[in-house]
Amino acid sequence: MSRIFDFGHRSAYSLLVAVAAVAATIPPPPARAEGPSAPAAATQTDRHPELKRLSTTEDIWIDPVRKEVVVGGAIALDRGMIEVFACPRHTKEHEAIVATAASARLMHAALLAIGLEPGRPVSFDPEYAAAQGPAIEVMVRWNDDAGHPQQRRAQELIRSTTTKAQLDADWVFAGSVFWKDPADGHEYYQADGGDMICVSNFPTATLDLPLESSQANDALMFEVFEDRVPPRGTEIELVLSAKR
Repeated sequence: MSRIFDFGHRSAYSLLVAVAAVAATIPPPPARAEGPSAPAAATQTDRHPELKRLSTTEDIWIDPVRKEVVVGGAIALDRGMIEVFACPRHTKEHEAIVATAASARLMHAALLAIGLEPGRPVSFDPEYAAAQGPAIEVMVRWNDDAGHPQQRRAQELIRSTTTKAQLDADWVFAGSVFWKDPADGHEYYQADGGDMICVSNFPTATLDLPLESSQANDALMFEVFEDRVPPRGTEIELVLSAKR
């Protein structure tokens, strides 16, 4: 049975570690019975029954053999300038290519579960210090209008606003930060506000680029690579793994 992990308002990073440890031990779902005697499915069919799903309400899986994280989502922008490559749904879709059907905190936990440890987010005080962490490969999968499977590295969907060349840098697992509300003591994973996979530098990013990239609207460095990104609304999957 799939398990739901609610990070709610419990203890921050230690909870992510605990969830990752539990996720790594979840057995694959049992094989479905075949033939006319099989009972009708009561819920939507899991499209990755061979993987370990982290939530029954969010589209995120772990492949413990290939050491990959699979995240469901859809194309949010197919043109224009961007600050982030991917954000959780209902956050920064107006400046992201992909809106995911999973939270940033669960993606963080999934990366921990496949053996990756975060580094540190970007810092601007007293001077710029790039985000650090293990390099992450991000692949994008979708079906085209004819139903044929397509796949590209995420970098191929992003280009410079000045040179028009595709992004030539790898994301690093910076790990974001937690914020405690002084009014009630609740802790929040900051990347859940939209900074899941960033192209502009944010101290709240789960994945960030280890190069200086402005977040000022009049100085954004990256935009959608229009002739490569599938149409807005296209369902996609992100596949994350350690860069080899």
